[in-house]
Amino acid sequence: MIAPILKGLLLGLILSISIGPVIFAILKQSLTNGHKAGYVFVAGVSISDIVLLFICNFFTGFFTLALSHKALIAMLGAGFLLVMSVYTLFFKKIVFEGGEDSKEKLMSKRDLVSTFLSGFFMNTLNPSVFLFWFAWTAAISATAAETNNPLSYRILVFGTCLLFVLLSDLLKVALAGKLRPKLTLHNMIIINRVSGIIILVFSAALFYGALHY
Repeated sequence: MIAPILKGLLLGLILSISIGPVIFAILKQSLTNGHKAGYVFVAGVSISDIVLLFICNFFTGFFTLALSHKALIAMLGAGFLLVMSVYTLFFKKIVFEGGEDSKEKLMSKRDLVSTFLSGFFMNTLNPSVFLFWFAWTAAISATAAETNNPLSYRILVFGTCLLFVLLSDLLKVALAGKLRPKLTLHNMIIINRVSGIIILVFSAALFYGALHY
């Protein structure tokens, strides 16, 4: 099943290049407290994504079972994506903080646990992350319902997405020192616009598909 894997990769790409507080926190943890702290922070973010994805899938599945209106769910997901794309393209403010030359410090087990929790809660309490997962869960669920094995389809899409995001975050930690100088305000604005355009295209495609259910 190549289609769900490709969708998972593209979904992971959108999430991994989205400009938000997490990417800066990953870089700051890596540069200030060392790579180990960066990896622990990423682990917290990854667990948060899994929890949010599980919650969104549970409620989306409930609504799908109760209402059996795939077109409505697809429209709802497309609507969220449209709002996200418009916000990303026209209203989202890019806050840039210059690089900080800080020395790495030793991290105790307590510090690492605190770092893990900070990554988990920073991601979990970010409304845009929840809306992202809810919108895409609704969209993928509507598409999966048309396949022979909806559960396998969803597992492939979201499993591929989560793996891609995790690997990209780990790469950010590994390359933090080289990546930070390239994160100029100009480059971040370009990345933000590309992300918004990709989301807008998917929203339009989802609307089109919903009209033909």
